[in-house]
Amino acid sequence: MAVQFIDVGGQKLAVMPIADYDRLVGEAEDRADAQAAVNAEARRKAGEEYLPAEMVDLLLAGESPLRVWRKHRGMTLEQLGAQAGISHVYVSQIETGQRAGTARVWQKLAGALGVDLDDILTQDE
Repeated sequence: MAVQFIDVGGQKLAVMPIADYDRLVGEAEDRADAQAAVNAEARRKAGEEYLPAEMVDLLLAGESPLRVWRKHRGMTLEQLGAQAGISHVYVSQIETGQRAGTARVWQKLAGALGVDLDDILTQDE
């Protein structure tokens, strides 16, 4: 690799052929990707849950996070309500935005779904 060092305005710079630069950038990106994969595998082994792309798409499209998580867990409104100790009608009203739900209710719902409260709350709630 041919490198030329120059001084521009008191700052020392290295000049190299673009092919060498592109190769170095590619190698650095490959190393970063490999490290990200190692980190992701460590988080998975530690129990971090991965979300299917379809679920992420629904959340990004503005679907109710509570509904998305409930369906992801394979639960009906009745099952979630029973597990959280609240009416399934109330759960439905929260999912559709008809009712806001108290902090205590949200905590019960998060517990019943096995998620953090932040996972099911939207910015509006």
